[in-house]
Order: sequence, then C-alpha cells, then structure tokens
Amino acid sequence: MVTGAAGLLAAWVITIDKFKLLVDPGFTPGCSLNPVVSCGSVMESDQASVFGFPNPMLGLVAYGVVVCVGMGLLAGARYRRWFWLGLNAGTLFGVGFCTWLQYQSLYEINALCLWCSLAWVATILMFWYVTSHNVRSGVIAAPGAVRGFLDEFTWVLPAVHIGVIGMLILTRWWDFWTS
Repeated sequence: MVTGAAGLLAAWVITIDKFKLLVDPGFTPGCSLNPVVSCGSVMESDQASVFGFPNPMLGLVAYGVVVCVGMGLLAGARYRRWFWLGLNAGTLFGVGFCTWLQYQSLYEINALCLWCSLAWVATILMFWYVTSHNVRSGVIAAPGAVRGFLDEFTWVLPAVHIGVIGMLILTRWWDFWTS
C-alpha cells in the first residue's frame, strides 16, 4: 500500500504539471531546479508520452490498483495464485518500463525528474517485495535456500537495485555534482 501511495502521489503531481505545461508552454514545474534536475525537460520529451498519452496517467491507474490490493490485504483478503502471478507480471512490466525510462532520462533526455525518481523507487520496491512474497509463499517455486534468503534479507535486492541506479545518476552527472 505504501509503494502504491508513493507512486500514486508522483503520478498525480506529474500529471497535474503536464497539463499545466500543455496549457502554458512557459510553465516551469516546481521540481525543475537546475539543468540536471529538470522535470520540464523530461515532461516535454517524446518519451514522456510513449503510449500516445502522458505516461503518468498509466501510473494513476496502476498505482491506484496497487493501493486497492494493499487495502484488501489489510482488510484480510486472501488472493489466489493467479492473482499473485498477475500482480507479479504487472510489477515486472512496471520495473521494465521504469528501467527504460531511467535509461532515456540519463542518456537521451539528459535530465532527471525527482517525481519520476519517486515513481521508479516505488515501482522497484513493489516489484521486489511482490516477487519475494510470491517466492516465500510458494506461488513461485524456488529452492529452500532462495526462500530462506528472502525470509531474512528481502530488503537486499531492492537496496542493490536502487543503489545501482543511484550510482548511475551520480556518475552520469559527476562533473555537475562536484562543481
């Protein structure tokens, strides 16, 4: 529920800023802080509407669904295996799409959007924790050692994943950060 809410917040803010930018091309989003952290540059790119509509609108739906799933779990819902596999497939698509957007942001658009970064982190955490749940509960078959590792160290995989992205961001703009 937490990752869905964080992603939903990011998608909401980006959507509002995108509409403001469409109405007023001179609008500068609040998170456009400098040449590197420039949400406006990201929002104006072709990659920001890869499916023919603003990407965050997809996030409004997807993250909203995740919030509802989390609320159901808190209320005591028990989902079937096919549901968990579908949720895992959805989060896998999400993390794949975020990875493509990260590459585009760092190496094609040459700008970073802080709200997009929040959505990336939320999606990465969501994917790894859903996958971990599915492995630990037997929805996805795995050796006992893998289940045991995920019982103790679920946090390691998302931490490494997010750490790699942080290092890519740091090294991509090293000259900017150190000047």
